[in-house]
Amino acid sequence: MQYYFKQYLFFFVILFITFKSEAQLKDTAKWKALFAVGVNYPTTDGFVKGSYAQSLNFPTVNLGIQHMLKRQYGIKLDLGFNRFKNDDETPEFKINYTRVNAQFVYDPTDLIGILPMRLRTVAHAGPGVSFVKPLGTLGDNKQTFMNLLGGLEFNYAINEKVSVYTDVSYIYGLTSLDNYNPALNGLGAFNGSVFNLTFGLAVSLSGCEYCN
Repeated sequence: MQYYFKQYLFFFVILFITFKSEAQLKDTAKWKALFAVGVNYPTTDGFVKGSYAQSLNFPTVNLGIQHMLKRQYGIKLDLGFNRFKNDDETPEFKINYTRVNAQFVYDPTDLIGILPMRLRTVAHAGPGVSFVKPLGTLGDNKQTFMNLLGGLEFNYAINEKVSVYTDVSYIYGLTSLDNYNPALNGLGAFNGSVFNLTFGLAVSLSGCEYCN
């Protein structure tokens, strides 16, 4: 009898801990700080004819702050920095690509319903401004233009305060290149789209709170 009692007691303790942990992880921090690093790919059609960047460039750095208005949706303001470098088959250049975006954030995890408790998906999209500055003697070919960004995150909660996440984003440039003639005069100019793949941390700034 004592043996079965211990088994039942152990079972209910584990059950209690599981439900308590799940309740904590379902709490959404209203405010989060986001930091991520990764790589980028700038599309070849964004450069003047005869030049393009490497297929994979490092670094990409994203910094952001996120506020959840409800459990399922919120807003985010973030700053992104990318560095491009010329491919081996084109003239030499390096470009700093910086962007600022205001985004709408939506978490469809509860609707999906099949993901593990600690794993969440977050879709985000919104407008922004891109600043492109070639380095060295090519500084006159800098550009400023509007962009549209869309992306998808996969978040894994380490605990109720900290999550690790992967983000895949696409940044579409809303402009066209100036007519550089010859093309060499526009070396380092860029107005195209950028794919980003980053890995980072999301840290609660407000503790665990229900957003509803």
